[in-house]
Amino acid sequence: MAWQNTQRIVSHSFTCGHCGNLVASDCGFFKALDQRVYICPHCDQPSYFSPSEQLPGVAPGNDVRALPEDVASLYREARRAVAASAYTAATLVSRKLLMNVAVAQKAPTGRTFVEYVEYLANQGYVPPNGKGWVDHIRKKGNEATHEIVVMKREDAEELVAFTEMLLKFIYEFPSRVPKSQP
Repeated sequence: MAWQNTQRIVSHSFTCGHCGNLVASDCGFFKALDQRVYICPHCDQPSYFSPSEQLPGVAPGNDVRALPEDVASLYREARRAVAASAYTAATLVSRKLLMNVAVAQKAPTGRTFVEYVEYLANQGYVPPNGKGWVDHIRKKGNEATHEIVVMKREDAEELVAFTEMLLKFIYEFPSRVPKSQP
């Protein structure tokens, strides 16, 4: 059966995997009752829906303000990897992100991964009770790196959430503090 164009199909609300907006559309294409392509009314991009998936998927987490470009790029990459069902890749990028954050915060380059994690903790970049977050990212990242294991969606989404909170603590929240007047 070929794709059928229709101007009005059953309206469907969804978070667009392209622009991230929550939208509703009744414009698109269908192939069967359970396969549809809806056009986002915000960005005009198509999203494919079957009973079990949406393509492109929705990136977990939220944007974080005031990030250095290399840190921002890796954070986006981790989020997009989850949206693309590349959970092991997202886990590996979340681990690498810790190293980049440490170096962005003036840790010496060429250190071991453990030294970067310790640097973040010792320099106060990990919030109180946050050492467990960083350690969890480290352990899951090590598991993905050094063991024959495939990460699950839940693992990757959890690491993106922990990474988001760490990035907000280190970059976004301090950037929101008003500059004091001399």
